[in-house]
Amino acid sequence: MNAIELERQVCAANYAPLPIMLSHGEGVWLTDVAGVKRLDMMSGYSAVSLGHGHPRILKVLSEQARKLTVTSRAFHSEPLGPFLAKLCAVSGQEMALPMNTGAEAVETAIKAARRWGYRVKGIADGKAEIIVADGNFHGRTTTIVGFSSDEGYRDGFGPFTPGFVNVPFGDAAAVEAAITPNTAAIMIEPIQGEAGIVVPPMGYLKRLRDLCDANNVLLILDEVQSGLGRTGRWFAHEHEGIRPDGLIVGKALGGGVYPVSAFLASRDVMRLFEPGSHGSTFGGNALAAAIGLEALNIIEEERLVERSAEHGAYMKRRLAAMTQGLARDVRGAGLWVGVDLDPSAASAKTVVSALAGAGVLTKETHETVIRFAPPLTISRAELDWGLDCCEAVFASFAGRAGAAAA
Repeated sequence: MNAIELERQVCAANYAPLPIMLSHGEGVWLTDVAGVKRLDMMSGYSAVSLGHGHPRILKVLSEQARKLTVTSRAFHSEPLGPFLAKLCAVSGQEMALPMNTGAEAVETAIKAARRWGYRVKGIADGKAEIIVADGNFHGRTTTIVGFSSDEGYRDGFGPFTPGFVNVPFGDAAAVEAAITPNTAAIMIEPIQGEAGIVVPPMGYLKRLRDLCDANNVLLILDEVQSGLGRTGRWFAHEHEGIRPDGLIVGKALGGGVYPVSAFLASRDVMRLFEPGSHGSTFGGNALAAAIGLEALNIIEEERLVERSAEHGAYMKRRLAAMTQGLARDVRGAGLWVGVDLDPSAASAKTVVSALAGAGVLTKETHETVIRFAPPLTISRAELDWGLDCCEAVFASFAGRAGAAAA
């Protein structure tokens, strides 16, 4: 029995991975057990934004692990304060509550919004509402999937938590119409990742900010995927020059080696948490804090935000040019681009498989969209190598589509 078959025998089939058994990674490259090296254009859904095995991350990981790793927050640990101070500084927020996964940070944001609604805004107990967007992907806990608009995420997991109001993504008028005196928060992704790198109209976030200010509502942005340089800014909301009341971060914060996330907000929101109101055994542990701080330092010192903006614009231009006649849309920001294929020309899954065969690893979503999100550390030469491979694959599918049409 080979390794892939063994995994299928003992691991629940909650994912459908490509039939490639990876052995090790270095920088932007991944190598399988047969020794075949491929370019990572997925970055673990942005979790590996610093590349695989960044030497500074591994150094901090090793040094901190020899000193102190996981200790509950029943005690203080030396790295936590500097880590959260740095995170607050780069985000423009005042305080942070550290967690582990993105979904945990989203759950933290929901609790914060509801408690703020009751204790500050004066919403009647049990009546608080949070406006969310169709097409959202905030995680897979039972609370979160309950307000997903994808039936595949919900099927068989009800009953669901009430208190969420869905509106179309990118439609500020729909948000305005959904606001009531019971609205505590609007919680959205500034760019929807799992939905297919869906970018809202420019001005959408600014309009939401104005609506929140006018109606005494919190604006909470989930930047677990879009944050920390992925879109060519530290955070995607900076493209519109706004500041949210709450910010959810994760993935890249762990440097590609450890789960680290956080919910950030003002002191007025964070003071509503007191001992016992929320917590996590591993959230904010010493190892996580040391890694998170170094990840932030690397992004800043290696100018990965600027690199994402420059390389991302180039990647988007090349992908748009090479997919003419195949794609209905090429969209994104920074090193985060979705190629939405015309289903009559090719299926995203088929193209993704062909790309893997050509040496480029990426992943489809919603049947038609191929996501491109290489590590922010990628060089222009490495990016060109990958895009050249993509161009050859797309050309082959364009040829097939042309032959079929003839």
